[in-house]
Amino acid sequence: MPDPRDHRRRRNVVETIGRYIPGFRGYLEKEYRRESDRLVRMWIVDRLRQCKRVADGVARDLLAHQRIQLLPHLDRIRGRLDAIMGRVDGAVAGYSGFFDYVRVNISILDRIYEHDVTLMQTVEHIAQRIESWQAETLGQSEFDSLLDELEKLNRQWDARTHILEGID
Repeated sequence: MPDPRDHRRRRNVVETIGRYIPGFRGYLEKEYRRESDRLVRMWIVDRLRQCKRVADGVARDLLAHQRIQLLPHLDRIRGRLDAIMGRVDGAVAGYSGFFDYVRVNISILDRIYEHDVTLMQTVEHIAQRIESWQAETLGQSEFDSLLDELEKLNRQWDARTHILEGID
């Protein structure tokens, strides 16, 4: 998984020199924060979108195996994936005010980055679970368990929002 702080290690010489010019340093840091935030959100949405495609394939397999009683449970999973993707994707412009400030408390920024890594790990765990599903062995307990994990992801997203808003 990419570390959102990697952008610091990949600066080119012009950017490094530009950081010494009054006002330019804050601009670069602000742009790095925006780019890191955008990349994390993009990764989360893309990975969840992949999960949804896998779930669509599982739905076809459930039909083929005549296990249609499980389709409503799978639809709930797909609906939750859509809801979370919508929240993450829709929030892109929502925090621009946070990233507009030239001076950002580094400890808060570090908390956000650490939280983003946790979010990404949760998303990856969810993705691996969905990708391991086999229609012939899938049961309601797997769906219930995954719904709990999706709710955990939703709460993690709420916590990120609270950090950005300064509530937490």
